[in-house]
Amino acid sequence: MHPEIVRDGPGVCPKCGMALEPTVAALDDGENPELIDMRRRFWVSALFTAPVFLLGMGEMIPGDPIGALLPNGARNIVELVLALPVVLWGGLPFFRRGWASVALRSPNMFTLIALGSGAAFLYSLTATMAPGLFPPRLANHHGEVGVYYEAATVIITLVLLGQVLELRARSRTSSALRSLLGLAPKTAQRVTHAGDEQVSIESLRVGDSVRVRPGERVPADGKVVEGISSLDESMITGEPLPVEKRVGDRATAGTLNGRGPLLVKVDRTGEGTLLAQIVRMVGEAQRSRAPIQKLADRVSAFFVPAVIIAAAGTFAAWMIAGPEPRLAHALVNAVAVLIIACPCALGLATPMSIMVATGRGATAGILVKNAEALDRLEKVDTLVVDKTGTLTEGRPEVVTAQCPGPLECADVLRLAARLEEQSEHPLGAAIVRAAGSSDPLPSARDVTTWSGEGVVGVVDGKRVAVGNDKLLARSGVKPALTELAARLRVEGQTVVYVLVDDRLAAVLGIADPVKASSREAVQALRGAGLHVVMLTGDNEITARAVAAKVGIDEVKADVLPSEKSAAVAALQAAGHLVAMAGDGINDAPALARADVGIAMGAGTDIAIESASVTLVKGDLRGIVGARRLSQATMRNIRQNLALSFVYNLLGVPVAAGVLYPSLGILLSPMMAAAAMSLSSVSVIGNALRLARTRL
Repeated sequence: MHPEIVRDGPGVCPKCGMALEPTVAALDDGENPELIDMRRRFWVSALFTAPVFLLGMGEMIPGDPIGALLPNGARNIVELVLALPVVLWGGLPFFRRGWASVALRSPNMFTLIALGSGAAFLYSLTATMAPGLFPPRLANHHGEVGVYYEAATVIITLVLLGQVLELRARSRTSSALRSLLGLAPKTAQRVTHAGDEQVSIESLRVGDSVRVRPGERVPADGKVVEGISSLDESMITGEPLPVEKRVGDRATAGTLNGRGPLLVKVDRTGEGTLLAQIVRMVGEAQRSRAPIQKLADRVSAFFVPAVIIAAAGTFAAWMIAGPEPRLAHALVNAVAVLIIACPCALGLATPMSIMVATGRGATAGILVKNAEALDRLEKVDTLVVDKTGTLTEGRPEVVTAQCPGPLECADVLRLAARLEEQSEHPLGAAIVRAAGSSDPLPSARDVTTWSGEGVVGVVDGKRVAVGNDKLLARSGVKPALTELAARLRVEGQTVVYVLVDDRLAAVLGIADPVKASSREAVQALRGAGLHVVMLTGDNEITARAVAAKVGIDEVKADVLPSEKSAAVAALQAAGHLVAMAGDGINDAPALARADVGIAMGAGTDIAIESASVTLVKGDLRGIVGARRLSQATMRNIRQNLALSFVYNLLGVPVAAGVLYPSLGILLSPMMAAAAMSLSSVSVIGNALRLARTRL
């Protein structure tokens, strides 16, 4: 509830009196020690409370058979003996927290619990030990002054039960994180010059190579350097289908290897892995506060003092106008007001929903850095998206190949790939990927690079050239398939020619392909009422071509990084609440400037650090899921706050006795304690529904 309170070990929050949560869940965390303690206190207290309750309620049974078994004047002594372990041991944590709240001038739910149960017990103790201090009209037919040990003990026992249920439910909010932590294997097969050796995860270093056999989990983040297989990334990305991995693809710690062995070169270990970052980010998000929490804070600031005043007013009203015995009625109703108004449910309303929601998002590959992002994402009306790596795959691929000569396109691509395999140019890398890895051809020789034009060399006895129109002119080859080339350029593709023995062998169209899910995601976002804008540093033709494919109407191209941030600021100045999605270093300023920054998980670290939401899979459909999570969370928080206010608005007047004159209805302290515990359990149960939210 109060993330500013940080301690180096377990303890109690000095503001709200509730148990402190670990900042980050750990796989080896045992059962919550406070839960163990509260459960033990509850069962012992329940054992002693049952006979106290029976003795206290025995007077309501005709003939009072239980009281008849006790000598005159002994009932109160027996109840006192039974109540002592409940009040002095079972309720000790509540009295300590109540006293701390007064000492620190931070009244909370435990202030009211301590006052209510303490007042009932002290009144009863005085009546038992010094009955002569009370007027004769307060004595029952046994000649004993009426006592309320049953109220004090039942209140404490019910509050203990509420604490047990609450702590058990709160422990469930970290189950998603613990399941993620459980994905990381304890050991790895490290490849060395002497052979494979099994080592602990902690001993892995950046640069190590690890072998991942079928059925094993990847021990650390890295790149595949050997092998082809598929990885089950469902627990990290939320996607159920395995993802095929080849040489050069990334492998994430904790993902499950499928059919083939892989050799992975480690580039991140320990706290640097994506899995560890996810757990850390979710832990931080669960400790953050949503803006809506300010409402609960403002109410809580004066709520407890107001309840104490209301209880005092209730006591005074019953002493002045209540029936006989007035003191007993005044005490019982004042205690009922103190107990039923405990603001536990109000305090839990927001943080419980945030904890459950961020855990749910993590299992679906949606990492929320703070609660404020969940609050704002619901209200966003404009989404600005980068092109490269967000709408597109982020790396160029050969998407068109026309071969007018006698050679098949596959053969031409293999010749071109041999020439380009040592090139660092991204277009050359696209040709190498298109040709595939199995190539019996010898390496290229006599390679010459013409800057801004292309590359020429000899492959398998053939003179091969790969380049643009300028290279065609240098080679004396007349342009061919000019209509095709013009169409490819309009579609945003870069045209590359391949010459074999000075004859045109292929016209290739290379482009950064649009992600298969981008159009579906854009349509879903527009259907949800969002205005989608593309903001890219790429040229106008390419940007328009991509926008047309995915269904975006507004495009701003040739934009510099600083201009991206300015474009977001202009939209905000026009009254829009803006979310920005991107993946590159150039997107970081705009991500930080936006009301909600959304980073693609495959992007750069600085982009992820600048954003408040990260989509692990790097799929725009994750924004749809994140928005649904935001809407469900804020709806859930409002429901929780409404439940809390309704309980108090209805409960306090009834406990004060407003229904007694007309209907003769009074709310006993025991019923007040049960209602107070029920309100907390209701809020927790409602928050836990978020774990089943469909994203």
